Amino acid sequence: MKKTRKNSSREKKLIGLLNKSMIPAAYTYNLCKKVIKNTKKTAPLVYNEVESLLKSNIVTLGKKDKNILRAPNIEKFSNIITANIVKKLPSFEENHLKEIIKDKKSKSFIDLLAKGFSLAGQEKDYSLLRKEKQFKSVLIANRGEIALRIIRACKELGIKVVVIYSTQDKDSLAVKFADKAYSMGSSSVSYLDIKKIIGIAKKAKVDAIHPGYGFLAENSKFAKICEKNKIKFIGPSSKTIETLGDKVKAKHYVKKAKVPVIEGTKVLKKVKHAIKTAKKIGFPVILKAAAGGGGKGMRVVKNEKELLKAFSSAQNEAKLSFGDKSVYMEKYVEDPRHIEFQMLSDKHGNVIHLGERECSIQRRHQKLIEEAPSPALDEELREQIGNAAVKAVSAVKYEGAGTVEFLLDKNKDFYFMEVNTRIQVEHAITEIITGVDLVKEQIKLAAGAELAYRQEDINFEGHAVECRINAEDPSNEFVPSTGTITNYLSPVGSGIRVSSICHIGHKISPHFDSLLSLLVCFGKTRQEALASMRVALDQYIIEGVETTIPFHKTVFDNENFIKGKFTTSFIDKEKIIDKIKKQRKGKMSSLSTEDRVHIVTAAVNEYLRKKNKDHNNKPSAWAIASRQESMNQGRIEE
Repeated sequence: MKKTRKNSSREKKLIGLLNKSMIPAAYTYNLCKKVIKNTKKTAPLVYNEVESLLKSNIVTLGKKDKNILRAPNIEKFSNIITANIVKKLPSFEENHLKEIIKDKKSKSFIDLLAKGFSLAGQEKDYSLLRKEKQFKSVLIANRGEIALRIIRACKELGIKVVVIYSTQDKDSLAVKFADKAYSMGSSSVSYLDIKKIIGIAKKAKVDAIHPGYGFLAENSKFAKICEKNKIKFIGPSSKTIETLGDKVKAKHYVKKAKVPVIEGTKVLKKVKHAIKTAKKIGFPVILKAAAGGGGKGMRVVKNEKELLKAFSSAQNEAKLSFGDKSVYMEKYVEDPRHIEFQMLSDKHGNVIHLGERECSIQRRHQKLIEEAPSPALDEELREQIGNAAVKAVSAVKYEGAGTVEFLLDKNKDFYFMEVNTRIQVEHAITEIITGVDLVKEQIKLAAGAELAYRQEDINFEGHAVECRINAEDPSNEFVPSTGTITNYLSPVGSGIRVSSICHIGHKISPHFDSLLSLLVCFGKTRQEALASMRVALDQYIIEGVETTIPFHKTVFDNENFIKGKFTTSFIDKEKIIDKIKKQRKGKMSSLSTEDRVHIVTAAVNEYLRKKNKDHNNKPSAWAIASRQESMNQGRIEE
């Protein structure tokens, strides 16, 4: 009898404590009471919280309880929830529960319960979407790693996947894992054939098209045609893409929103005008493509003589990359850091940022290593730049997932660069430190979802770094490497994430981007993440083509990189390429004459095979034996 009373008393205390935790929800309920009664479309905090609890199977409603959702009552809600908790957690310690309730970081009752059930750290839903609005099928207008990433997100959401592919990609993993696949022919520009893509989308009867990154991802014309054909383009509107795609217009909008911008010009049509403007701004200056980013059409100019050569070169590259030769000019910020902020925004005007990514390790304006958070930002500066990023996307009524890019100078002053209206290659590091699946959120927001979190609800945990593993030779000016992958083994372990298109037998084509894999490592601290990456790089085996793994190893062993002291000129200042060449030369010089014969023999055989167009793809037996012997004896290294 005493034991029963003791349990009853304990349950009452637990119910009392949990009821206290519902006070904020009660306050919200009272404010929204009239709205709740009039319509279900408006989902107040209380309704959302309980709905989430039901979906999570933390709380189950009996037949008598189900009517409560039609006429919500905060006291009944509270009693049902707490009664369920007591049943499922009879041995739950009171002190532990008190700690959870007192934790000021628990902004949501769902977070509080997740913490109590040891569910913290799992992926979060940052947006709410009614089931009837979810896409049933999506066409992916892309290839490679990003196509695989989108396939996974769609399948987790219960969405059927349609992919397109060129002849070169017919045996790709994306084609294998999709529900349906349609050939685009053998042309190397097939992924840019808007008419054909729309035709396939109609034939497959898809609800939406996901452009990924690159190709047509930031093409306003493509987005507009999707809109005309009533196919949802997973990204912002064509009007927004057009506005932000014009870098000069974009700067105008964000400047009006009081976001700091670098002094610059409108589109420059003639080199004479460019020279006159450069003298007014003051050298050094930088030329940029007005119609796009990604480093294409970019030229840093230190004097008038260089400008004469660079102007036409920048125009030609801009024309080739974006179909528009327009370029503009900005004052060049020397030795800056490249910082970008990940954004999510819905059609209701809600905007949040998910923190920054450090993207300063780059070559010729192409990112090679990224990390989050940036070692250069403290909490105050992070808040300042984050607020500026929110202002920037709000100024153009942005919808969906996007990225605002900034330059940070040596004085810690920051300047707006551009907005990327797509998912970024490096999105994974943000996912890891926030616990949000950005691709799934992007898809849900495109379907009309509403953001469920406010900025103050966003928490960052730990540190993540990413290496872009490309099929390029860093000891030879990063020349693309083509061929067939003969051996592949990716690293595994706690905190390691690999997004790759690689497998044994995979052919690397010269027609597309050289990205093979995205290697991401997580740690509780930056140093822990760096240590994890060093081990992962050592354990990553990709044979058959040259890769950038030696480059990454050299960077992660660099003292200034380890200390977080670097800018966009890091590779040149630290002579990283020279160090890689010396390492390669040292390895070659340590080989015996016999070893060199084996290597040269294999290389000559490969050359002759290509020259004779050996369609059977069968190298001679003696060449295979020579290479195998060398590999068995550890003479050939990646």
